[in-house]
Amino acid sequence: MSGHEFHLHGGKTGAAITVSVIPGSKQNEISEILDDGTLNVRLKGTSTRDKANQDLILFLAEVLGVDKTQLEIVAGLSGSDKLITIIDLDKNQVQERIVKHLA
Repeated sequence: MSGHEFHLHGGKTGAAITVSVIPGSKQNEISEILDDGTLNVRLKGTSTRDKANQDLILFLAEVLGVDKTQLEIVAGLSGSDKLITIIDLDKNQVQERIVKHLA
């Protein structure tokens, strides 16, 4: 091989969610779940892209009741649309916790 490095994932069990981030809100909240399952998440304040990503991870970790290290933005680091993996929760647990949070 040409010495190209690969970023491989360890194959742990988990789930993935799509999130659309809307900055500048008065509070952190899941404002809507779109028909395709994408979460619209409003984040308070306006901040740098890196800070917004950190704030998103912290907020979702709180919503899901997991440690922030169980969450990873695997696509969309520089945009508002993101793909986030959650390790050690299956899709049913993720859905249940999000719905519970919204209730």
